Amino acid sequence: MPALLVALLLGFVAGLRAVTAPAVLWLMRHRSPVAYLLGVLAVLEYAGDLSPKAPARTDLTALLARLVSGGFCGGAIALTSHASLLLGVLAGALGAVIGAYGGLFVRLRAAALVGRVPAALLEDAVAIVGAVLVVEYV
Repeated sequence: MPALLVALLLGFVAGLRAVTAPAVLWLMRHRSPVAYLLGVLAVLEYAGDLSPKAPARTDLTALLARLVSGGFCGGAIALTSHASLLLGVLAGALGAVIGAYGGLFVRLRAAALVGRVPAALLEDAVAIVGAVLVVEYV
């Protein structure tokens, strides 16, 4: 799979859940203390996302976190694949924007059909499985 496509897809995952993309990437590739910390932070993000008090993913801070996460993952993929770092960062950030707004659209529709919590859990599953599949087939 081309590096920039991987960067875009991991960015998409970061748009759904900001910490999942780097957590899965590091857990599957490095198994370092940082990877385990990211895993714990991802679990905390899932728990926080279930709270009705959680900020909207399109709020400036939440969107910036997703952009940084997607760009970071895209840059990491680009570096390890000998692709352009700038293009990797941009692809990851673009994927994060698509994931944030596209995920919000789908989540709102799903919540209207099955409820808020089942829709959130479904989105969590899509983010985790999607990240694992992308990283596995790099």
